Order: sequence, then C-alpha cells, then structure tokens
Amino acid sequence: MQADSIKDQLEQALSDCYVEVNGDGHHFYACVVSPVFQDKSRVARQQLVYQVLNEQIQSGALHALSFKTFTPDEWKAQGDK
Repeated sequence: MQADSIKDQLEQALSDCYVEVNGDGHHFYACVVSPVFQDKSRVARQQLVYQVLNEQIQSGALHALSFKTFTPDEWKAQGDK
C-alpha cells in the first residue's frame, strides 16, 4: 500500500479534509484535518478513519497506521504544523 492511496481514500470519504500521510510502505503516519470531527470524541474520530480504511486493514494491505485527527480550528491552534 502506498501513502498516496491512503491519502486519496481519506480525502474522498471525509468532507472538506486535509490529509498528510507519510510512511515506508509498511508503517504509516497520517494527520487528518476535517470539520467532520467537530464535537466528536477521540474514539469517534478514530472510528471514522478506521471505517474508511477497514478493507485494507482487514486484508493486510495496510499493516500499521498511526494518526492524529483535528478539526480546522484545532489545527490552526497547533500553528498549522
């Protein structure tokens, strides 16, 4: 699995989002910023991301993914890192 594929899937599934994905082909890190996360708990946000990528995780195509989720306001508060 490639980082661009993960990015594309998240961008297509989550409304008006910014996604950055880095990885080595086996282990990936993603930063996902979307208004869809507004008023959602950390667990609910994780569930949304995992729902998008569930097929790849179940098949083993995506082995390891860590990620952080932000609303646009939270992202701005981070200093647009």
